[in-house]
Amino acid sequence: MEIINTLWTEIIIRPMLNSLVVLYVIFFNNMGIAIIVFTILVRLLTLPLTLKQVRQMRSMNLLQPKMREIQERFKGDRARVSQETMRMYREAGVSPLGCLGPLVVQMPILIGLFRVLIQTLFTNPDDLVGLSEKLYSWLAFLPIYEAAPLNPTFLGMNLGAALPMPGSLILAFFVGGSTWVQQKMTMMPTTDPRQQSSQNMMLWMMPVFLGVFSMGWPSGLPLYWIVSNLIGVSIQYFITGWGPLFPLFPKAAPAPALDQPSQRSQDMTSEEMVEDESSRTNRTNRRRSRRTGAERARHRPQRGRGRNTK
Repeated sequence: MEIINTLWTEIIIRPMLNSLVVLYVIFFNNMGIAIIVFTILVRLLTLPLTLKQVRQMRSMNLLQPKMREIQERFKGDRARVSQETMRMYREAGVSPLGCLGPLVVQMPILIGLFRVLIQTLFTNPDDLVGLSEKLYSWLAFLPIYEAAPLNPTFLGMNLGAALPMPGSLILAFFVGGSTWVQQKMTMMPTTDPRQQSSQNMMLWMMPVFLGVFSMGWPSGLPLYWIVSNLIGVSIQYFITGWGPLFPLFPKAAPAPALDQPSQRSQDMTSEEMVEDESSRTNRTNRRRSRRTGAERARHRPQRGRGRNTK
């Protein structure tokens, strides 16, 4: 357990803490701008993963016809459908988990940033000693110690503490809304009703989950998440445009009607429709009468043949 804590501190916490402090000093002792610039740097570092995610989504979109063919061929056999689908993915060099790369990277950063904001934007002066112990010694050329304690104010918000109502509610709305838009633009289309149901559930569950929990976060975390989502939406726009975002609330296609009136019937007046119906009825009756007459003639007994006459 001690090894895990040490690795977490040295790989996640200390690099993020020193990066934020350096950016804070460079950008005029403004922690809000430091968090925004830090978010941009993180998105630039994870850009290869984002591009890989886009390529994976494109490849899976191209495989949709084959996936429908597999579902139709092995309809009713879910195990065989899953087996053939995974084999198709392997042959195409596509992994469904490849679309989760940026999210997997973002979560440790979000958790680490939560700890960093608490350790840097403190209110107790005694915590300054703990901050100095985590700073790299080779950063002595920067006036870091002169900048301490760090100013947590940005746009009237204390980035090191949760906002009171209604400010926290507004931040939660932007966190959930930006998350929903990004997920909607990166959602992979599918023809499987079960996968579509799961995607729709995640489309709403994740934004609501993050929005509710962000109300208790230090306001610097919602700022980071909103900026990160806006950058992700911008990247996705330059790749796919706004197409995946619309329609916002797709509706199921209506079932085709069983009896569709023809265009000729729609253009006819009521009198013409009555005449047309009566003519069809007369033709039907004539056909029935001819058929009935032929049957009677066929089954009518022939008189005078084969009978004994006296």
